[in-house]
Amino acid sequence: MERRQIANTALHVSPVALGCWPLSGMTSPGVTEADSRATVAAALDLGINFFDTAFAYGAAGESERYIAEVLAEHRDEYVVATKAGLHWENGTQHRDARPDTIRREVAESLRRLNTDRVDVLYLHAPDRRTPIAETAAAFRQLQQSGAAIAIGVSNLTLSETIEFHQVCPIQIIQPPYNMLFRGAEVDLVPWCREQNIAVACYWPLMKGLLAGKMSLDQKFEPHDSRPKYPCFRGEEYAKNLELVEKLRAMATRMGCTVSQLVIRWTIDQPGVTAALCGAKRVDQLTDNAGALGWELTLGEQAEIALLLRDRGVPYVVATE
Repeated sequence: MERRQIANTALHVSPVALGCWPLSGMTSPGVTEADSRATVAAALDLGINFFDTAFAYGAAGESERYIAEVLAEHRDEYVVATKAGLHWENGTQHRDARPDTIRREVAESLRRLNTDRVDVLYLHAPDRRTPIAETAAAFRQLQQSGAAIAIGVSNLTLSETIEFHQVCPIQIIQPPYNMLFRGAEVDLVPWCREQNIAVACYWPLMKGLLAGKMSLDQKFEPHDSRPKYPCFRGEEYAKNLELVEKLRAMATRMGCTVSQLVIRWTIDQPGVTAALCGAKRVDQLTDNAGALGWELTLGEQAEIALLLRDRGVPYVVATE
């Protein structure tokens, strides 16, 4: 099995992780409880041992509860990451990174997961009111108590990440990163490589745009958040679909799917430890897992580099 180490810890993860946000069904249409449970259960057989969830993945912790069923018999076979600092109130997402809130959410997550510790504990996002140092101190205490093995952050700037790291050493970060959003390459990933910090990126398929299944006449449901991003609108959307078609032709020659090609490119980038690939059904998870166990040749890497150079990277990196 393809495995990579998280910093200097004893944790070794599959470079393709199961992103568990879609399992909650909050923003993904067509999610069923049966499909979500089956998706989680299928992961290990497909070579995926890294689950990425959060306190806020589900109005009542649905994502963590599904994972708990699998952990009941296979706890030591999985690396489980969860996050604290976001929660839902009456359908609205709120940021709250105060130490008391972090401790309360972590305690609840452990109960939902039916475990005594998580392998990775992230700050989901800063709340811009609580000083980073205060939040970091709470995470440090949780790690020292044994509630978490590795500590990470998500949705922080580099300066915020460094400030957190000075109080509570970080072993992993979680930024948005994909073929179209490459801002993390500028400073965040290089800093992590210098510090021996793992990088688990989200949005490797850019919310489905790079999966090869969308069309120019795509109809988005009213609650779908994707049209708010420039890459899903107008001329930019059309250009991105042109890129996807070129990637599709390349994938066909290689005998893989577009999403497998895109995910493999992502996890082969310098400094990237894992890509968080969301799935709500076993067939989607199986497709994602097809990116494991092989590498791009130098020629294939060069071909993709040319495609991306021709397309350009016109977007400002967005956060959740």
